[in-house]
Amino acid sequence: MLTELRIRNLAIIDAVTLPLASGFNVLTGETGAGKSIIVGALGLLIGERASSDLVRTGADKATVEGVFDVSERRDLLAALDARGIESDGTLVLKREVPAAAGSRARAWVNGSPVTASLLAEIGRALVNVHGQHEAQALLEPEAQQHILDAFGDAAGERLAVAEAHLRLAEARAAIVSLQVRRDDATKRADWLAHVAKEIGEATLKAGEDERLDEEARRLTHAEELQALMREVTETLDGGDDAALGRLGHLQKPLGALHRIDPSTARLQELFDAAYYALEELSREAQGYADGVEHDPARLDEVERRRDLIFRLIKKYGGSIAAVIVTGREARAELDLLDTAGLDLRGLETRLGEAEEAFGQAAAKLSAKRKKAAASLAKAVEARLPDLGMPDGRFLVELPARAEPSAHGTEGVEFRVALNVGHEARPLARVASGGELARVMLALKTILARLDGVPTLIFDEVDAGIGGRTGLMVGDAMRDVASHHQVFAITHLPQIAARAHHHIVVQKAPRGGVTTSDVTVVADEARVDEIARMLGGDAESETSREHARELLATGQRVTASPAQRAKKRV
Repeated sequence: MLTELRIRNLAIIDAVTLPLASGFNVLTGETGAGKSIIVGALGLLIGERASSDLVRTGADKATVEGVFDVSERRDLLAALDARGIESDGTLVLKREVPAAAGSRARAWVNGSPVTASLLAEIGRALVNVHGQHEAQALLEPEAQQHILDAFGDAAGERLAVAEAHLRLAEARAAIVSLQVRRDDATKRADWLAHVAKEIGEATLKAGEDERLDEEARRLTHAEELQALMREVTETLDGGDDAALGRLGHLQKPLGALHRIDPSTARLQELFDAAYYALEELSREAQGYADGVEHDPARLDEVERRRDLIFRLIKKYGGSIAAVIVTGREARAELDLLDTAGLDLRGLETRLGEAEEAFGQAAAKLSAKRKKAAASLAKAVEARLPDLGMPDGRFLVELPARAEPSAHGTEGVEFRVALNVGHEARPLARVASGGELARVMLALKTILARLDGVPTLIFDEVDAGIGGRTGLMVGDAMRDVASHHQVFAITHLPQIAARAHHHIVVQKAPRGGVTTSDVTVVADEARVDEIARMLGGDAESETSREHARELLATGQRVTASPAQRAKKRV
């Protein structure tokens, strides 16, 4: 339950603390006094978009805080605890909107910073706002379907249908994809066979082109390489004058040096290392020279292989690896022609199973909807007389869909006949704004008992009604308040007189700036406000007596509209 709403620096509001009570709360005031701003503040707590334009002129930020009593919401407390948010039964939701353009709004729950999405998730579990725009949304088929499914407790069946439809769509898509690939392979079979054969016969190996390039260079320059290696080997070990022979003569003087002065051992080590390195160089050079062979036949063979690889790369890809992949894909497509029949049979079996599963899930949803449609129509129709539509009839039709969808095999359509002798037609074609609001209210009074959200906000859903109908709407809201906290913003004295708790918003200059403020009214102050709302001279005794009569009648209402209907019968 929302116990307090605190607003600071929002639009024309400087600082307001709005105390709320259980039961039926009502907010009234002159047009433009700031009632819509209060509803907007509540919207910020349930995730509506925050804009710097909302900040009061001259302020650096606007803040909204909602204080909730959640001591009986064990489910919510457990969910909060799992997210690391502690609560002793009181929950404070806070949203801060900075005035600086481009700055981001911030949010807290019980002092812990949270994301705007988490604040919205928690806020929507606590508050449900119903305004004139929602009554218009009632005209949409999706909204009507949602209402019926909620009333019929069909959320599980609806989810099962959506999941079964997804599997059905996936099975159909798999068949279409395989058929398209098979048909494409059939059209390209000759070309695919040519590609697979040409690449397959080439027996390409990764990196082969680089190895062939190296071999081709050696074969092309074989004579030059042999000459260079002969020069190296002869210089190193080609006779007594060769490097190794001449270095060998150093062994004797180095040995004598070492015998006289052992400290010259390092010179011997350096000599040995140099000599052995040159020996190794000589052996390697000789081995390389022996391996280089002038072989024109092998060179021709290498060049032909290089030409083949070049043509394949140019034709099928930018590298040997790409050519190999192209050949593999061509073979796979050809294989598809042989395996498609078997694969299609498997997919058709899967499709049949998916169709059967969808049919079973849709049948269960349809059965629940059919049962719920009759019950909802009966319940709403029973409410219409108490909302000023004594001859109203309400029907829930379930027209078959041309094509089953994720929402089932039927649509949902609310139809009404609000006057005697008229045929029931779709709600959008026959209901005025006031009638639509009352049908919406009738639905809400029925669905409220199923709704786990404890606080319902009705924002001027009394548009287009008045007189005795207003009294009836007020009675309906008071009835909902027997099991929910109701907060209504209204212009009708008939509705305001039915409330348990009455708050007035007023606008006045303060320090040269227009400011909205709120006051809880009771006794004579409430009589004054109801008299003002009646429209005559608010100070006349006639207006005040009328206001007292409305209040006296409103506060005596304890039975629900349905109970009073039974008594009349």
